[in-house]
Amino acid sequence: MRALILALVTILLAGTVAGERAASGPLPRGYNGLAATPPMGWNNYNAYGLEVTEQLIRETADKMVSSGMRDAGYVYVTIDDGWMAGTRDASGNLRADPERFPSGIAALAAYVHARGLKLGIYEDAGVKTCGGLPGSLGHETADAETFAAWGVDYLKYDNCYAAESCGQYTCSSSNETERYAAMRDALLASGRPIVFSVCSWGTDAVWRWGAGYGNLWRTTADIQPTYESMVLLFKETVGLGGFAGPGGWNDPDMLEIGNGMSAVEDRTEMTLWAAMAAPLIAGTDLVHADAATLALLTNRAVIAIDQDPLGAPARVVSSDQGHYVLERPLADGDTAVVLFNETDTAAVMAADLSGSATDLWSGESTPGTIRTEVPAHGAMLYRVGQS
Repeated sequence: MRALILALVTILLAGTVAGERAASGPLPRGYNGLAATPPMGWNNYNAYGLEVTEQLIRETADKMVSSGMRDAGYVYVTIDDGWMAGTRDASGNLRADPERFPSGIAALAAYVHARGLKLGIYEDAGVKTCGGLPGSLGHETADAETFAAWGVDYLKYDNCYAAESCGQYTCSSSNETERYAAMRDALLASGRPIVFSVCSWGTDAVWRWGAGYGNLWRTTADIQPTYESMVLLFKETVGLGGFAGPGGWNDPDMLEIGNGMSAVEDRTEMTLWAAMAAPLIAGTDLVHADAATLALLTNRAVIAIDQDPLGAPARVVSSDQGHYVLERPLADGDTAVVLFNETDTAAVMAADLSGSATDLWSGESTPGTIRTEVPAHGAMLYRVGQS
């Protein structure tokens, strides 16, 4: 009987992977075996918008290697909106803009792979991308097969123009789960492991259903390079930790580190994103990034919190007039503790500990209770050992 059940399960799964039926309902979190920890990488959009080129991607890949970012865990080099030609080819297939990407995406993927990195690409679950280029709605199978043939490893899938009758940001929740399921199933059927990023801007409480569709799901609108935007997205995401874990992650959007916030605010974003087990997707001009930006992004002790294999995001244990204490359990029994001062004035903050703590930004150890001055807009991150 057990053998018969296993055989039936194998047949059912094969039918899904082979694309023999329409888009299915939700699947278990981590259904494709990918993103056991939050994805790490880079995306061009925050720094360059639609102005993306093959040369930029190649130069950025090289910088990710030479700067130590790749070795710190940043492996996905993602091309956002603007990479494709304005129309599909005569056979209905997507094609790269011949001026911006003269060598084509497959050659670019080979370049990225040769450097120990992985290539990400962008498309949309509607009739057009947010930038007005061809969307994947109705072309999911062909587009997934194209991405697989090119050697793509990660797909960011946006939510503009959900139907011919919809505007850029209207109707975005129309048949949303069906549209995302169609691409998810097409990616599975392609036979290539491709991380699937559901970029639906937090519509329709995506955190409640996203784990059955993608490996990460946007919980918010687009981030802006301001402290106010970063804090808003933190507040919108930090309470959703119960929906995330290995194989599927809350995504409060890309990091704005290096894009105009203060050094303190940049460090706060890295601290809060790591505590929330958020994807760490750098969104700055890495080719010209300064040493301070690269040092923030590559702090191994902080990255280890984000990438902790237990996959349990931090929760707020105390919040008083803009002073937050967060805790996150870690796989080895340690606890990550964050002191975040949202306010415009420095404040002395404290937290009782069950063991010794290490400040992950300074490397200094603190026995017993943490009591420290946290600067305005600042955040401290500690790893607390077992008592």
